[in-house]
Amino acid sequence: METTRLPSNLSHQHLMAGEENETPLAVPTKRNSPVQRVITVREWLTVIVLCYVNLINYMDRFTIAGILTDIKDEFKIGNDDGGLLQTVFIISYMIFAPLFGYLGDRYNRKLIMSFGVFLWCLTTFIGSYMRTFGWFLVFRTFVGIGEASYSTIAPTIISDLFVKDVRSKMLALFYFAIPVGSGLGYITGSETARIAGSWHWGLRVTPVLGVLAVFLLLVVVQDPVRGEREGGGHIHSTSWSDDIKSLCKNPSFMLSTAGFTCVSFVAGALAWWGPTFIHLGFQLQPNGENTTLNDVSYKFGLIAMVAGVIGVPLGSYLAQRLRVACPQADPLICAVGLILSAPLLFFAAIAASKNSVVCYVLIFFGQLALNLNWSIVADMLLYVVIPTRRSTAEAFQILVAHALGDAGSPYIVGVISEALKAALSPDTNIHEPLPSQNSTIDDPLTTFRSLQYSLFLTTFIEVIGGLFFFITALYIQRDKAIVDLSIADAETDSDTSHICEYDDELPNSITNSIIVRP
Repeated sequence: METTRLPSNLSHQHLMAGEENETPLAVPTKRNSPVQRVITVREWLTVIVLCYVNLINYMDRFTIAGILTDIKDEFKIGNDDGGLLQTVFIISYMIFAPLFGYLGDRYNRKLIMSFGVFLWCLTTFIGSYMRTFGWFLVFRTFVGIGEASYSTIAPTIISDLFVKDVRSKMLALFYFAIPVGSGLGYITGSETARIAGSWHWGLRVTPVLGVLAVFLLLVVVQDPVRGEREGGGHIHSTSWSDDIKSLCKNPSFMLSTAGFTCVSFVAGALAWWGPTFIHLGFQLQPNGENTTLNDVSYKFGLIAMVAGVIGVPLGSYLAQRLRVACPQADPLICAVGLILSAPLLFFAAIAASKNSVVCYVLIFFGQLALNLNWSIVADMLLYVVIPTRRSTAEAFQILVAHALGDAGSPYIVGVISEALKAALSPDTNIHEPLPSQNSTIDDPLTTFRSLQYSLFLTTFIEVIGGLFFFITALYIQRDKAIVDLSIADAETDSDTSHICEYDDELPNSITNSIIVRP
């Protein structure tokens, strides 16, 4: 697309004046709209390395989920402490994300990422030798610090290398590694534990792969000038407080972050408790007595990978196709994906104790719909935030999404499950009498029902997330136009005094004052 160029000194007052005069304004861009060049070998290698590191990043994160029962048995812990393992990891991850976001907007990104990857590899490896739950918990906390450095910075490098649909495709490839890596984490953890005869060896695979990742990050990855491909190379960094204030006044960013928080809540709860819950349900089936947790984890991992292989690229493809005719397509696709996923995962939880095939099929389509979000949310963040604030924005989104999302969801589900065990116990006469005379708190049906009811919370959260994305669609076109104006302004005037901020005075109806000319 090419749009009419506006003067470099145009600011919000001009936008507001255009609204008052009812004169449509064009989205400001460079005189020659940024067009992606032929992708170089170095750029391809950079993306491949970043995808590889993201893959093993999520493998490491969910290896424990595939061997959770073995860990619980060795340390003699319940569902609440089992969920706490993931919660402490996410808490450290989200706390340190803002620090790495600040550094990533100002210093050498390759060195920061390399340090982080080395840290989580080292602490994962050392943690596998811990023999007490307390120390094991401590090292899982350190793993989160290392992973925070990579997740906040890597997407911004892709953003600075590519523009428009090429960037969307590369982001889809990058986030494609999340569900695939998560699925490989289940498989790696469960299968390595089975082959080696000890769950500890399941945690020693990703550190070896991580050593190679550090070498590739230092030698192969390209660290481009921030915003150069979009013509925003002259935008200067502002203070961290100014960055945060601007982000908080950015409706598209805040609302999409709220929606993504719901995605994180659901994904975290399902990833952590999915194999354990399905295994409990299958054991209640007449022919499910011989089903093992390793077998369930393996199949759950395969389903997660296939759903990711299809879902992430499909979301990106739909966004690229539909945004041509509908500028609000990105948040609308995210909203529809969440709304569709909710009933599918609800009925999958119902089917777990009744039919294995139906359960797996519903989980596949539920995760596929959920996976439509990953690359689209990242793409939205990058085009509604100016280049020099993107690492900070990534960190802010990680902080909020994990603080209110998957940092607490495994623990919350575990705590609710433990509380429901007492309420659903046959001795309380709240649940229907069980055929078995064994009415202890560890009765299989009581354990299954308590976890099932606690997981129903995820379907409610998905609906809320869908509503957030629907509201995001009301602001997305306007906020993207403001970023385009800032970049175009900086191209002709290195003085950043004209960079648009998200002022309280900016009218919500500004969207009506913007037209895009094909």
